[in-house]
Amino acid sequence: MSVSLRNLATAGIVVVALAGAYFAWQQIGAAELPDGIAMGNGRIEATEIDISTKLAGRLKDITVREGDFVTAGQVLAVMDTDTLEAQKRQAEAQLRRAKIGIDTAGSLVNQRLAENESATAVVAQREVQLDVARKTLDRAEQLAKTSVFSQQVLDDTRSAYQGAVSALAVAKAELAASEAGISAARAQVIDAESAVDAAQAAIEELQTQIDDSTLKSPRDGRIQYRVAQPGEVLAAGGRVLSLVDLEDVYITFFLPTEQAGRMEIGSQARIVLDTAPQYTIPASISFVADVAQFTPRTVETQEERQKLVFRIRATIPKELLQKYIRQVKTGLPGAAYVRTSPDAAWPEELEKNLVQ
Repeated sequence: MSVSLRNLATAGIVVVALAGAYFAWQQIGAAELPDGIAMGNGRIEATEIDISTKLAGRLKDITVREGDFVTAGQVLAVMDTDTLEAQKRQAEAQLRRAKIGIDTAGSLVNQRLAENESATAVVAQREVQLDVARKTLDRAEQLAKTSVFSQQVLDDTRSAYQGAVSALAVAKAELAASEAGISAARAQVIDAESAVDAAQAAIEELQTQIDDSTLKSPRDGRIQYRVAQPGEVLAAGGRVLSLVDLEDVYITFFLPTEQAGRMEIGSQARIVLDTAPQYTIPASISFVADVAQFTPRTVETQEERQKLVFRIRATIPKELLQKYIRQVKTGLPGAAYVRTSPDAAWPEELEKNLVQ
């Protein structure tokens, strides 16, 4: 056997021995854990966020790749907005037209007000004329009793009085019409102002849709998958990217009823990953399922009830995640240790090399 082959064989034996030793330590450690300390196996997980479209449309570009770290507010993808931009320009034209409509309606109101003033003056004039005609008629009727006044003059005087009455009625009708015209003109102003508000609302809505077409990261994280590709037409709510929230990382494991029943939310925990057994990661219990897993169809005996297990989640502190954010990876297997008694002391192996 050559030297290189002997070295390779030796290295393989060492690796196997180390792996066996670590596996044996886990098994023995789990069996020899002190009272008040429980252990379960699991994998590192994180909250996944779907970056999706709000509106249907064509995906124009994706600015990130799988595995990239992104920060909150960073642009991740852009949808095609040509149609929305055209609709916005149309709404802006309608807004300008509506504003002109306000000016036009305002001018019409002023015109109707001037006509109303003129009609009011005519009514006052016709009332004076009617009063003069009434007085003239009264004098003519008095003189007609003395036979000094001719019947023809009396008839003409009465006709003039009736003409004055009719002229006043016509003037009042024109005044009423001018007042109605004012109301109609003011209604046109309100309608034009409403058209302006509607056009502005349409512009704001379209601008919001344009803004929503730029997909941004809701928080710091890492791109897990690209679900869609540029050029694809997506429906509303179509997934574009899968983002891993690196501020919410945890390990999910299971414990039997006896141990899970003594656990409290917020209890201290420790995580040891298979890939880095020399480090211990501090954590805390953030979730204990309220329903047991692997429940048999019929639970009749205490022994059978002890076979039930509960899903538990130990969450890594955010400040620790932010400090080591580029080392955070999901899917890594490991073991979670947890206190089931607040007075229990951690084994020395779980206190050494505690990540801080």
